[in-house]
Amino acid sequence: MVSNSLKYKRITVFAGHYGSGKTNIAINYALMLRKQEKHVAIADLDIVNPYFRTKDCSEMLAEQGIRLISSEFAGSNVDLPSLPADVYSVLDSRDTYAVLDVGGDDRGALALGRYIPSIISENNYDMFFVINKFRPLTKNVQLTLEVMREIEAAAGAGFNAIVNNSNLGAETTCEDVLSSLEYARAVSEASGLPIAFTAVREDICRKLNISNAVPVRLYVEQSWQKEEKDG
Repeated sequence: MVSNSLKYKRITVFAGHYGSGKTNIAINYALMLRKQEKHVAIADLDIVNPYFRTKDCSEMLAEQGIRLISSEFAGSNVDLPSLPADVYSVLDSRDTYAVLDVGGDDRGALALGRYIPSIISENNYDMFFVINKFRPLTKNVQLTLEVMREIEAAAGAGFNAIVNNSNLGAETTCEDVLSSLEYARAVSEASGLPIAFTAVREDICRKLNISNAVPVRLYVEQSWQKEEKDG
């Protein structure tokens, strides 16, 4: 059974370890919001990842009527942590649903910190911690919690739920997804945070019976996959 009972808040923040797949989740989530006939904007706050930026999907997002906010240097060779001021306008626009894609780990979360007071003041947001058991630095509960606490400290705000995005990209199997469920439950119990949903590649999702599964498309290659190809 696939869950379709997500309760959308006006602002949704996705953050997690480098290579967790949060950008792909953010894009899928923005598309799900758009299907609800909501005004949607997605903001790329990732100043860390040199391999993929939400801006690479700008044409597709525009076709779907989703506003993209990203640094003018996104996708260029300029190594400058420049953040768009337009994010404030989206956060202040109460008729727009905003999805924020935050860079990996604590360094990336620093970019989120400047917007946190505005986000918290409205108190209509979810801050999701995206986890992936197949990444080396989040392969067990202890390591995953360390990453989570580092991000929270840098951002100046705490997560309120977990997204299990354990995957191996296009190589992911049903067994891989099923093997991640106990890991996600353990992270949930140790952190005290509920599991918002388990993201599952859409062709696999149809084969599984996971109550909180959300089917997603792979719009991007994981950064670590690109690294392996380039290496």
